[in-house]
Amino acid sequence: MSSQHVVIIGGSSGIGLASAAHLLEKGYRVTITGRDEAKLKAAAQSLTGEVATIAMDAANLTGLAKAFETIGPFDHLVLALGGGNGGGPFASVDLTDVKKGFEQKTMAHFGCAQASLPYLSKEGSITFVSAVSAQAALPGTAGLGAVNAAIAALAPILAVELKPVRVNCVSPGVVDTPWWDFLGEEQKAPAFASLAARTPIGRIGRPEEIADAIGFLIGNSFTSGHTLICDGGIRLGL
Repeated sequence: MSSQHVVIIGGSSGIGLASAAHLLEKGYRVTITGRDEAKLKAAAQSLTGEVATIAMDAANLTGLAKAFETIGPFDHLVLALGGGNGGGPFASVDLTDVKKGFEQKTMAHFGCAQASLPYLSKEGSITFVSAVSAQAALPGTAGLGAVNAAIAALAPILAVELKPVRVNCVSPGVVDTPWWDFLGEEQKAPAFASLAARTPIGRIGRPEEIADAIGFLIGNSFTSGHTLICDGGIRLGL
């Protein structure tokens, strides 16, 4: 397994970092990317195994070809980029903010997947990470839902177009990651409690659980074209 090389875009924190730790534990070689070199270095130092880093801005589409040329050949691509732009009531949401959401997340996923193709193994895989806002009918998330639904839509199309490369997507629900830090600690705890109460399992998710799902999609050679929803059932309680 150590000959398998996984590139994780957005691997310096949250689900991306948890995925790196999970895959290293399974014996993969891992390259993590991020925009902040200091944060990326700290993330790498927290990991155990054969890990490399490359600083890159995935939303800078003109720089992606050079970034993947620097990485060179690899086996699996994980796109764990976050994005919080586009939230708010549909009637008043700022369209400029929605556009930024598409640029920062959807286009970054699309562009990275495209730029990776000359270097991605034909026996390998691409795993997108969207969000449950693409499936949950939650008021105030029309912009976020559109951004993430566009990402999820890529999986079945590219699974056919890029075969034999496998293409899948993971759609996480509410997971305790730095994405929620905008709330502050005093607001985050009650928000998590309220959201957890809406799930059948009665809690929010952990990054390691999403990492496990990503690891499954990478390792299961009979799965392609699917979106794996890991949300604790929150869609059922909304």
